[in-house]
Order: sequence, then structure tokens, then C-alpha cells
Amino acid sequence: MSSSFDELAKQAQSTFWGYVGFELEKAEQDEVTISLAIKQHHLNLMGIVHGGVFMTMLDNAMGLVLMLDPSVTTVTATMNTHFLSNVATGTIFCKAELLHRTKRTITMTASIYDESGKLLAYASGSYRLLS
Repeated sequence: MSSSFDELAKQAQSTFWGYVGFELEKAEQDEVTISLAIKQHHLNLMGIVHGGVFMTMLDNAMGLVLMLDPSVTTVTATMNTHFLSNVATGTIFCKAELLHRTKRTITMTASIYDESGKLLAYASGSYRLLS
């Protein structure tokens, strides 16, 4: 990881990112992987990771890919999430990739896996480029 991402990760600790507990695992051009060590406060009343935590993780990972290009500023326009399985303990990982780019929008995909590689959720997101 580049020193700019190390600095970004340090700055993010005082934001929602740090509050939730995300960690940056890998950052390369057009691809990012983040992780989350599951804690009690990430669970819902059923004892599994809350869907909002999954959605936050997916959106944050896709957003980080966009930050790889400092020349663009974006906002999330849409995000479609699919929940496939649940998890209650361990560490989960989210890999996000740039799928398509036009002059006005960027389309991303992201997937969440557990420690064994089982797919838990995936999403696609459209991000509007700001001028």
C-alpha cells in the first residue's frame, strides 16, 4: 500500500470508518480489499451481523476504489445489495472493483466473504462524478 493510503487510513480512524472498525487490507488501481473483525455491536437481535453493517462495508470499499483517483470527486447515486448468507463471528472481508466508467458515472461492484471464502453479500453501485 502506498504511503498516501496509510495516511488516509490514519485520518479515517476518527470518522465513521474508524467507529465501525474497518481495516484497509489492500489497495491497488481499481481494486480495494477491507476487513472487519466482528464485535458484539455489529450484530442484530438475531445474533448475526446487521445488514446495515454489510451495506456500510460494501459502500466504503467501493468508495475507496474511487479515492484511488484523486482527480475525481463522487457521491453514491444508487446501490443494490444482495444478502446471501449470514455470519456472527470472525473477520469478514470486502473486495471492491471498478466495473465501468463514463464521463458522468462510475459503476462499481463489491463482495463480502467470511474467513473461509464463503460469499455473504454482494452489491453494485453507481457513483455520480461531481464537476
